[in-house]
Amino acid sequence: MSLSFSNIFSGIVFGAIGFSAFLYGKRQGEWRPMVIGAALIGFPYLVANTAAQVLIGALLTAALFVLR
Repeated sequence: MSLSFSNIFSGIVFGAIGFSAFLYGKRQGEWRPMVIGAALIGFPYLVANTAAQVLIGALLTAALFVLR
């Protein structure tokens, strides 16, 4: 796994988005934001490629707004 600045930065950004989505889902009692938030928190640990990490994070973040 490469520890470049872009990997670490995108992991922090998508982790923060996932954390806030998870908290929102928990407070509202909705499971969709909680599941997507947990996926946003966890996937940077599994994906080492920066481009793939940004693509997956962008798709999951878009899913938060599309799947309301």
